[in-house]
Amino acid sequence: MATTPTITALDRARLFTVTVSEVLCVLGTLLGVGVFGGPPVAEAAGGALAADATLLAPATQAFSIWTVIYLGLAAYTVWQWLPGQRTDTRHRRIGWLVAGSMLLNALWLLVVRGGLIWFSVLVIAGLVVLLGVLVQRVVTEPATGRVDTVLVDGMLGLYLGWVSVAVCANVTAALRTSAWDPTGGSAETLAVLVLAVVALVGVVVQVRTRNVAVALAMAWGLAWIAVGRLGAGPESTVTAVAAVATGVVVLGAAVVARRAGSRTPESGTAARTDMVGARHT
Repeated sequence: MATTPTITALDRARLFTVTVSEVLCVLGTLLGVGVFGGPPVAEAAGGALAADATLLAPATQAFSIWTVIYLGLAAYTVWQWLPGQRTDTRHRRIGWLVAGSMLLNALWLLVVRGGLIWFSVLVIAGLVVLLGVLVQRVVTEPATGRVDTVLVDGMLGLYLGWVSVAVCANVTAALRTSAWDPTGGSAETLAVLVLAVVALVGVVVQVRTRNVAVALAMAWGLAWIAVGRLGAGPESTVTAVAAVATGVVVLGAAVVARRAGSRTPESGTAARTDMVGARHT
């Protein structure tokens, strides 16, 4: 007969840490958009992160994906508190890291507002690595229901996918503020090379996790990079085409990975089913 594990002091510490981190993340976001005064992030550091600052900066509309991600983080914070979730093995494995991602998110906004663009690159790179670990962990610890799949796998997938694209804009913004600011053909060559790396990362993530939300978020960001390069500027047809091609590659990898997963031998499915069952016995 299935029994519910006893909640421990460490469980309570995790629950409260995630909640406090969510509050700090929200406060950091409000600060970032200028609610508490001062310019928004796009205007900080001399506009280095504005939508028209570099060839890899997504158009302004792309940032609406943050609304979905932030709502997902808030929903996860509530979800983990429910009686059936407090001692769940999955939350025990990822809760601390989710909290860490929220804190890094808030820290990134603070350092950008402080004009520390190169430091912000280190912060967002750390966030990408942490989210990559998180997405890998939810693969090895499968969801037990549709809600868990959406709130955890889906939300973390969107989070990783978007930040994987945002880090490219962050790096090029840092270069723009440094002594080496590529222009013309060299800037386009650098943009294409960076996008090639993004494509490689997207393919690897799909092979390892088959999390289609990662691919969707990456394609979203890449599409808005293309829109920005064909619209408000700086204009670059080469970068726009490369961004679209990268998005197609990532989405194609997601389709192939999902199809390959559906052809996995039944023994693999049985093993995952046993793993889920073991969590509730």
